[in-house]
Amino acid sequence: MITVNDKTCPCTDGLCLKAFLDQSGYEHSRVAVELNGEIVPKDAYETRTLKDGDRMEIVCFVGGG
Repeated sequence: MITVNDKTCPCTDGLCLKAFLDQSGYEHSRVAVELNGEIVPKDAYETRTLKDGDRMEIVCFVGGG
């Protein structure tokens, strides 16, 4: 289990961050991700893997005018 935005959710150990975002319906270009207190650069989404106990904050950017 991992914690995302203060909610517990199941996650397979070793799943890459990009795959998690895809499965959860997030658009990569419109989010910022903090994993265990560290901002994850977008170019690391495919290589950063998740493990049990991770804490993640996902912030979505919304445009308007």
